[in-house]
Amino acid sequence: MDDDDFGDDFGGGGDDYEPQEEEEPLDAPQDDDQEPIEVVTSGVVVPTPKDKRITTPYMTKYERARVLGTRALQIAMNAPIMVEIKNETDPLEIAKKELKVGKIPMIIRRYLPDGTYEDWSVDELIVTDH
Repeated sequence: MDDDDFGDDFGGGGDDYEPQEEEEPLDAPQDDDQEPIEVVTSGVVVPTPKDKRITTPYMTKYERARVLGTRALQIAMNAPIMVEIKNETDPLEIAKKELKVGKIPMIIRRYLPDGTYEDWSVDELIVTDH
């Protein structure tokens, strides 16, 4: 089988490659009348204080699914159970019971568009569907 069997779908060997011109970096001043763009590269992000939170106090269905799945996995790996159970062996059902009474020891981090984040403890959030 030679290269001709595959047709010309892959550009015929790559002989037509031409390098593109390099673009100016974003932080370089374009014109004299524009302000230069400041690029933050420190990587240090400070959490939003509790009294300045802007996101909803309700747990989303996606957060609920993630918390229940993570907690069920922890329970399956013999993590301590935070509620009283009666003959219950299913880790997911135990995790749901813990969520219902607000005893899951986790923190949800919500990232904001400006690069900051808010940390919410699971017991601080309002869970609407059980």
